[in-house]
Formats: sequence, C-alpha cells, structure tokens
Amino acid sequence: MNALELQNATVPGRLHGVNLTLPAGKLIGLVGPNGSGKSTLLQFAAGVLPGTGEARWAERPLARIPAYERGLLAAWVPQEAHFEFGFTVRSVVAQGRYAHGDDEQGVDEAVAHFGLGALADRPVTRLSGGERQRVLLARAYATAAPLQLWDEPFAALDVRHALECLELAAGQARAGRTVVLSLHDLRLAHCLDEVVVLCDGRLRGHGAPEAVLTPAMLAEVFGVRARTGPSLILELP
Repeated sequence: MNALELQNATVPGRLHGVNLTLPAGKLIGLVGPNGSGKSTLLQFAAGVLPGTGEARWAERPLARIPAYERGLLAAWVPQEAHFEFGFTVRSVVAQGRYAHGDDEQGVDEAVAHFGLGALADRPVTRLSGGERQRVLLARAYATAAPLQLWDEPFAALDVRHALECLELAAGQARAGRTVVLSLHDLRLAHCLDEVVVLCDGRLRGHGAPEAVLTPAMLAEVFGVRARTGPSLILELP
C-alpha cells in the first residue's frame, strides 16, 4: 500500500507519539497553532530530523532506505528558502530531475508550471522571498516523487501564485501521489481531501475537513469562534 505511515513518531519536546496513515492520491493539510509540531512532523517524515518511532512508505521504513533512493521517494520543501550560491533558477529546478537523467523536458515543465520562465536564467540569490519559494516548489514538483512534503508552501506567495500552487498540489494528488502541506489559512480547508490537526505536538484530529474542523475543535485548539456554512468564518471569542 502506497501510504505514509507514522508509528509512534516522537521528537523530544516537539512531537509526542503521533500515529497516522496518510494514503496516496490525497491532498492532506496539517493545521495547528504556532509551535504545534507541523514542521517537526514533516521533517521527521522526510528523514531530516531524528527521533524515535518510525516513518514508513509503502510499508518500508524510510530510515532504512538508502539516502539516494529515499530522495526518489520523498520530496521535502522547507518553510524558508535559503540559497548560499548564485545558481540559476533553472539549475536549481534541474536538481529535482537528476535521478531521471538528462531530462530537459521535465525541467521545462516544472519551470513553466510555477511561472518561472522569465526568471530561469536569473541567480536565485537575486530573487524575492516568494520567487525563491516557487523555485523550491518547482524543484520538488520536478522530482515526481510519490511523497510530497511541503512546509508552509504558500506563506511567502501572493494570492494568485498561492492559488496556482495549490492547484498544482491538488493535481499531484490526483495523479496518485501523497501530498502533505502544512497550512495556517484554514479558509483553504475546503480544497483538501483530509486534514490533520496538531496541538502541543499531539494529534488532535484526522479526517475530512468538514468532520474535523468543527466549531468545538476550532475553539479548543485555536481559541477562535467559528461559523460554518458556505465558507468558514473565524472570529475572536
């Protein structure tokens, strides 16, 4: 079964015994207050943050998969884009296709999908924060990895690019990949197939957004009053 399974995932002081199964073909959102463990969970799942417990993909422990092969299985996009060298946009996106050989078409598609064509030859060190984030997303997209882990992917993007990237993420899920995004904007929940709620490093809910993001859950976890209907309206209590 192609699914991401977390078994008693624990990172001391940050994540406490989380058990989850996140299936393929789903767009899944991680939500929770600041410091709730969203980034930690994604980093643990990607194998870039040690802890105890286990992350498994297709019933294989990710930690026991060689790093090269793990890079083919999982693409992780960090919350902030940091580049120390002036590689061009195209060369950074091409890093996502290295395992696929000399695949210029795959690079071209990723650059185009994320609206980076006009920036392709520009050094990434000369881009805005939102542009750099789109480069990271394009690199992850280019991998075609079956497990996509994106940490706050839209935080630095303007409204148009955020919606475009969300649609690209949904398209990856429709193509059969497992796409997990950490989000703060609960208004995007209606675009998700599943939502995972974390608070204080613990799992508080998992399921369809309309079943999990109830007024009671939002009041307890986020400390806000919610009105449901055609759209979600959040207010201070």
